[in-house]
Amino acid sequence: MVRTETPVCDFGRPAVDFALPGVDGRIWTLEQSRGEHGLLVMFICNHCPYVKAVRERIVRDARELLTYGVNSVAIMSNDPADHPEDGFDQMKAVAEQFDFPFPYLYDESQEVALAYGAVCTPDFFGYNGKLELQYRGRLDESRKEAVANARRDLFEAMKQVAQTGSGPREQIPSMGCSIKWRHE
Repeated sequence: MVRTETPVCDFGRPAVDFALPGVDGRIWTLEQSRGEHGLLVMFICNHCPYVKAVRERIVRDARELLTYGVNSVAIMSNDPADHPEDGFDQMKAVAEQFDFPFPYLYDESQEVALAYGAVCTPDFFGYNGKLELQYRGRLDESRKEAVANARRDLFEAMKQVAQTGSGPREQIPSMGCSIKWRHE
């Protein structure tokens, strides 16, 4: 496990289209995933301790963001050959266990992660209603352990994006396990 931080937000960068299979049996595209006031694209996985520490908070925030017209989508891009816990059947089980209020998609080719520039899990990309990047930061100050009563950086930023179309200028990078790229 290599700890990695996300780069700074490239404000205005357009969201990259995708067509990926979800654990619900559907193929999801960018257009089908977006909300009226924004879209949160999350790169997560099942095995990462950083994701496990905040999974319930991700679900809470995604559910609450729906009330602001911001939809969410989670993408798993790790190579499950080295981490079987990240396999598609395990993704289905985790989505069901935690009652994900968003599609959980499998990026088997890893092309979507590369196109977005995802570097770690969790890696959050917050877009406004025009699908322009406005947030590339952390969920909150939690790392491998959840921090009690942590300020909700991601939620507050995406609420601002929903209301104004713009994200905060000051953003603290997300941190997590590096994406597990295929060995070619």
